[in-house]
Amino acid sequence: MGEPLLEGRDANKAGLPLRSRKLDLAAHAAWLYYIAGNTQEEIAAKLNVSRQAAQRLVALAVTEKLIKFRLDHPLSECIALAESLRDRFGLSLCEVVPTDAGNGETLNGIGVCAATHLEAYLMAKIPTILALSSGRTLRAMVEQIPSMNQPQHKIVSIIGNMSHYGRAGRHEVVMHLSDRVGSQAYPVPTPVVATSVEERELLQTQRSFITVKTLAEQAKVTFVGISEIAWNAPLHQNGFINDDEVAELIELGAVGEIAGWAYDRYGVLLQQGTNNRVASVPLEQPASRLIVGVAGGLKKAEAILAALRGQLITGLIADEAAAQAILAKI
Repeated sequence: MGEPLLEGRDANKAGLPLRSRKLDLAAHAAWLYYIAGNTQEEIAAKLNVSRQAAQRLVALAVTEKLIKFRLDHPLSECIALAESLRDRFGLSLCEVVPTDAGNGETLNGIGVCAATHLEAYLMAKIPTILALSSGRTLRAMVEQIPSMNQPQHKIVSIIGNMSHYGRAGRHEVVMHLSDRVGSQAYPVPTPVVATSVEERELLQTQRSFITVKTLAEQAKVTFVGISEIAWNAPLHQNGFINDDEVAELIELGAVGEIAGWAYDRYGVLLQQGTNNRVASVPLEQPASRLIVGVAGGLKKAEAILAALRGQLITGLIADEAAAQAILAKI
C-alpha cells in the first residue's frame, strides 16, 4: 500500500472563511503525521495546540475522509512549502496560503489565515499584550476578526501613523482592532520618521512613548507587515519618506522594511539613512520573541527572505508565490 496522503474539499484560493480553518488544520496535522512522520507532541508544538487537540485533528482528517493514498488537498503544496520554510529558518510558526492564479492577489487569504492566529490570542481570558505594526495586509487580518468584548487585553502599536508633517497613514491597525474587540489601545505617539535625530531623541523620551515601548517589549506575540523598499512602496506612497529619502535607502542597499526600519538583503538593519530618524519601537535583532511576519506576493519575496535571514521575524504567514520564490533563492 502507498503512504496515506490527503484529499480535501474545493476551497476559494483567494481566501478561506474562518470556519474552514479547522478542516485545513486537520489536513495540516494529517500531513505532518502521515507524511512527515511527526509525533503528536511535535504536531501540537508546530500547530500551537494541545496534544489532545492534535490527536483530534488527525482523527478529524480520518472521519472527513481526507486520508487517501495520494496528496490531493488544495493546501497540500502550501503545507509542504510552509514546512520547508519552517525547517530552513527555524521558525516557531509558518503558514502558506494559496496564490490566486487569476490575479496573484492573496491579501484576503493571508488576512484570513493570520486572523485565525490573532483570534486565538484575543479569545484568551488571561490579560494579554499583543503588538502590531501597520499596513494593508495587517488591516485585512483585522477585518476578519469578529466583534467581541475583551477589555482585559492591551493592543499595542510598534509604529507611528503619520508623516513628519502630519499626514495620517491609511492603514492604521491598532485603533481599528481595539474598536472591534474592546481592548485597550496603545498607539505610538510619534511620526514614523522624525525630521531630525534630535527630534527623534526628544520624542522617544516622552512618557507616552516609553510606556508603549515597554508594553511592546512584553508582548506575547507581535504581528508585523513586511514591505519592499522601492519607489511607490508603502513607506514612500504614504508620505512617510520623500523622494530623496527613498533614493538614499536604495543607494544604501535597502531591500525591505518592518515598522519603518530599513534593512539590506542579509536582513541587517541599516546604520544610515532614515533609520537614524525612525521613531518607531526599535526592532530586536535577532528576535528572541514571537514576531510573525504577515506578507505575500512576488514583489515582497526578497524583503521577506532578507527578514528571515536577519532573524527579524521568528514566524511567517505568506502566500504560495512568495514561499516558492524564497525557497528558489536559497
